[in-house]
Amino acid sequence: MLNFRQFELGPDPFGRKFQVLLKWLQTAISIRHADTVDVKFILTGDDGARAEKTIALPHPDLLAVAAAGSRAVDDSWCARLAAAHLRQLVETGEDMEKDLVTVSGADLERYAAEIDRAEKSEVQAAR
Repeated sequence: MLNFRQFELGPDPFGRKFQVLLKWLQTAISIRHADTVDVKFILTGDDGARAEKTIALPHPDLLAVAAAGSRAVDDSWCARLAAAHLRQLVETGEDMEKDLVTVSGADLERYAAEIDRAEKSEVQAAR
């Protein structure tokens, strides 16, 4: 997913699709005294229902995953990691009742590997 600012997700377990808009990304220490990077999305269902989801990326885990992949922790990478977790939530229905969801370190590693593969694939396709 290269456009992490506006995209479509779904279907969820009930067959619904969602238009997703990135609202903001910020360090959570400033808003809720947590050592995370919070990424907030607005979801609009095909039935018009709206929901907001904040995906919390634990900072120590982000640093470890970034170091393992020799990657900088930047806004676009964090937004893509959060979007990957949001996709998982929508497709499985898991934690969809929550407004704030924290990503595990293992999930961050998996999403980072998926993003890395997708980026390499895109570069090869462009050649």
